[in-house]
Amino acid sequence: MTWIKNIRISLVQFEVIWENPEANRLKLDDLFLPLNGQTDLILLPEMFTTGFSMHARKLAETMDGPSVKWMVQQARKTSAALAGSLIIKEGDHFFNRFVFVTPSGEIYHYDKRHLFSIGEEHKYFSSGNKRVIVNYLGWRIALMICYDLRFPVWCHTINEADLILFTANWPDVRQHVWQTLTKARAIENQLYVAGVNRTGMDGYGINYIGESVIIDPKGKIMLDMGTKSDAAYTCVLSLEKLNRFRKKFPVGKDVDSFL
Repeated sequence: MTWIKNIRISLVQFEVIWENPEANRLKLDDLFLPLNGQTDLILLPEMFTTGFSMHARKLAETMDGPSVKWMVQQARKTSAALAGSLIIKEGDHFFNRFVFVTPSGEIYHYDKRHLFSIGEEHKYFSSGNKRVIVNYLGWRIALMICYDLRFPVWCHTINEADLILFTANWPDVRQHVWQTLTKARAIENQLYVAGVNRTGMDGYGINYIGESVIIDPKGKIMLDMGTKSDAAYTCVLSLEKLNRFRKKFPVGKDVDSFL
């Protein structure tokens, strides 16, 4: 596998069109144009084709459905991995599934562990029970979804990952929590955190203001998209700098193990 010291990661923050997968895919086609050949990884919001809808039975696709096929096509076209969550059906179960597709067509997935019971997500979706870390371009990348951010034991990936991706629909009323916890997960795991959030209002009248971020292992903000909508920003992360910091300040040697 190719190994690179620096990885270019692009956050795509946009107003998701409510429960309209085709319209959202078309919107993203346009947003991706400047990214073709200019990035290594594109991160999209949670449920990027539908919004955070509980109409799982109506909106669910399979892993060979149009949205995953579209992701494969776009990963190949942009020469970048494409990552974000979708409503996926398997058998009689529905999952909020983080799908990660490489330019060569490899597909990895993670099913959301912590379902947002306050919004009754647990009534319509099945919970995942396995953490997933993808090895891409020599980077160990952990996949997490929105509410998972609140649970540090589940996000405990020190010595196991170099980067955590959080795909989210995080409401503006709890934006301070988003800003605080993304920094905390980066500091405690001594890695980079990239979190992408949507903008606009969903079908339940909940408002989102974006503020997608990339945080370095010391908790410093490398990228903050603010409230910009329908936009893509790219940041370069250095594996060499990360490893140098870990060697200089080896917190990982004293870490607790969680069983």
